[in-house]
Amino acid sequence: MIVPVILSGGSGTRLWPLSRASYPKQFINLINEKTLFQNTINRLPNEATDPLIICNEEHRFIVAEQLRQIKSKNKGIILEPIGKNTAPAIALAAMNLISQKIDPILLVLSADHIIDNHKEFLLSIKVAKKIAENGCLVALGVSPTKPETGYGYIEVDNSKLRSSYNIISFTEKPNLSIAKEYIESKNYYWNSGMFVFKASTYLNELKKYEPEIFNICKKSFTNTPKDLDFIRLDNDRFLTCPDKSVDFAVMEKQILELLSLSKVDGVILDHGSHCGNRMQNQRTAIIMSVMEM
Repeated sequence: MIVPVILSGGSGTRLWPLSRASYPKQFINLINEKTLFQNTINRLPNEATDPLIICNEEHRFIVAEQLRQIKSKNKGIILEPIGKNTAPAIALAAMNLISQKIDPILLVLSADHIIDNHKEFLLSIKVAKKIAENGCLVALGVSPTKPETGYGYIEVDNSKLRSSYNIISFTEKPNLSIAKEYIESKNYYWNSGMFVFKASTYLNELKKYEPEIFNICKKSFTNTPKDLDFIRLDNDRFLTCPDKSVDFAVMEKQILELLSLSKVDGVILDHGSHCGNRMQNQRTAIIMSVMEM
């Protein structure tokens, strides 16, 4: 089972004044008659369940109305009193699903991406799902087209011409001169912020590396009410949660070993060759050239 987790809590400040805190860019129709949020829902794979949405409490009625407009059902809308970055948001989603006695594959997506090559995007998800089923954490990356300072990067070792490469590191947003070096080196890819992994795999890794985030998110769910589709938190507890991205909280915590990068029908696939019973929880990156971020 694949459950899409749509992260919709962005503030939209980079497109101000068109996009603003009260109505950020994911809820605006920038490229067609649908909003970026609605396009994200509409491009989900057919085999996926209804999505689980995470958004700021201030945007709850916007989310509900835009779902209604495209006649999309959902597994719930988790309301954050304030954004605490992607690691806590994904934890809330995983805990919500685990509490329902299921352990699905999470397809973590940002609500504001523009994806041009829908077919390649769906193929990447299909490949990622197979890897995630073996206990791996999968990151989807993008082949860079220019030196971009607004994205993080994934570095790989492709010094030898072969069918697979080792991952070296994840890197946060660089300055322009470093970004140019990354592009010239041809072994860096944009980190899209899209991930695929089992709910339990993510929570186990988060508990290991960031127990404070894990415990606060868990306590934030204790005796929390559900109001129609809205899932509310213990706001006082959640406000004490550290602000960390999933990249820094989980993906970068362990030395990246036994990972390889290989091409699969035009999609560059980085997979842990020892995923499964012998060595689980490897970090994996699928590289594609399908989107703007």
